[in-house]
Amino acid sequence: MPDRDGFHLIRAIRGLDAQAGGQTPAVALTAFAHPDDRTRALLAGYQFHLAKPIDPELLVATLLRHAGRREG
Repeated sequence: MPDRDGFHLIRAIRGLDAQAGGQTPAVALTAFAHPDDRTRALLAGYQFHLAKPIDPELLVATLLRHAGRREG
């Protein structure tokens, strides 16, 4: 997204009604790992914030949890 970032994207998604996808679960996967970055991501509309480098098992577990499934 050359002119926008993930915050623009999640705000646009959250502006949609539920039937159009406005309640779609979203995980911020970013290089920004400061606690303020996490807070900013959650306030923007993400349900979870993961900082790079990411443990692949944590990523899969997080995605499964937000997809309404549990690993195992």
